[in-house]
Amino acid sequence: MRLVIMTVGKTHSGKTTFAKSLEKQLPNSVVIDQDHQAEFLNTYYPALLPKQGPNKIKHALTQTLVDYAVRETNHHLILCNSNLNRQDRIKWLEYYRNKGFIRVLVFFDLADDVLEERVGKSKRSTNIFRMPISYQELLARQQELMNEESANFPREDEADYLLVIQKPDEVDSVIREIIKLVKG
Repeated sequence: MRLVIMTVGKTHSGKTTFAKSLEKQLPNSVVIDQDHQAEFLNTYYPALLPKQGPNKIKHALTQTLVDYAVRETNHHLILCNSNLNRQDRIKWLEYYRNKGFIRVLVFFDLADDVLEERVGKSKRSTNIFRMPISYQELLARQQELMNEESANFPREDEADYLLVIQKPDEVDSVIREIIKLVKG
């Protein structure tokens, strides 16, 4: 049995920290983080990046990594990116269902004031963005998206399991739940 754990949440909600911690505790797992692909492309191939619209090259690179991991390894996959668009998320989850994975959504539903405080203190590089934008602007866009389109909030029927983190101290218990899934 293989798991795919997909994180869903706004910037600075703890998705990357969670994914790294889970990877250390979940044997035979690998994190695929789209921010790494974005940084790589922005650093080495800026001329190939689209000026507007979806970052198709970033998505293609991620798809290549995912396809390789699915076909050529027996690893559990931890997908670490925002996954806020429900339509795209459903497409990915269907892909994993068809490949025989147990699908786990981890929704980081932290209060906006917590996220705003984290963004305000952040020293994180913005070199993952292809256009000049701050994390404050990104958070504002994500807040607007989630407020206007509540249909983007994860639902229980999207995956085999939906785990929700509303406070930072819930991370360890969610990791324990995921470990239990593997152990049966």
